[in-house]
Amino acid sequence: MPHLIESQHNFMKYKRILLKLSGEALMGEQQFGIDPKVLEQYANEIKETAALGVEVAVVIGGGNIFRGVQGVQGGVVDRAQGDYMGMLATVINAMALQGALEKIHVKTRLLSAIKMEQICEPFIRRRAVRHLEKGRVVIFGAGTGNPYFTTDTAASLRAVEIEADLILKGTRVDGVYTADPEKHSDATKFDTITFSEVYERGLSIMDLTAITLCQENKLPILVFDMNKQGNLKRLMEGEKVGTLVH
Repeated sequence: MPHLIESQHNFMKYKRILLKLSGEALMGEQQFGIDPKVLEQYANEIKETAALGVEVAVVIGGGNIFRGVQGVQGGVVDRAQGDYMGMLATVINAMALQGALEKIHVKTRLLSAIKMEQICEPFIRRRAVRHLEKGRVVIFGAGTGNPYFTTDTAASLRAVEIEADLILKGTRVDGVYTADPEKHSDATKFDTITFSEVYERGLSIMDLTAITLCQENKLPILVFDMNKQGNLKRLMEGEKVGTLVH
């Protein structure tokens, strides 16, 4: 059963969420790797949200370290091999976030789609749900464990599996626009938009596999600016932040 307490966008409160973060966002102002300041900010934002009683799961991309398409474009490896390398990059980011959270006394569990017993637990759906019920922040690493799937799809899949009420897509912009606001000054923002409109307008919120999975399972997505301090907590407290895709 869904855990949605209130469905209106400006009064929404959720019991269980999945936060999708991009690996590139962890770079901050750097050209590569992880910016400690960004990592610290994200950890504090998650801590504040968990303190509200919200069960939090997280999926992070690996683009700040390696993307599968990089290896393919460079002719170094084939697509499958490149994707597996990208999955390992997501685990590095997940470990970094786990360390940052535990440094500020947040209980966490890292579950990986690829077995790495020395550093994390294997993904088992019931175990993940139980960790959430115990108030632990659960971080999912290694994508879906399969090549040819993005971490957007992994986020949608895990959110459906744990019966999350909402996917929060943290980006650099404060919602969904008619066009890329960084390139088009006349782009206008949507407060809410349907999955059908996303398809029709060709908006790049998440990849089509992820969007379809959410649509088929009636799982809303909220796109918001994760880099604006306090946004995540304000959103959970009911303020109107970002764009709701439903």
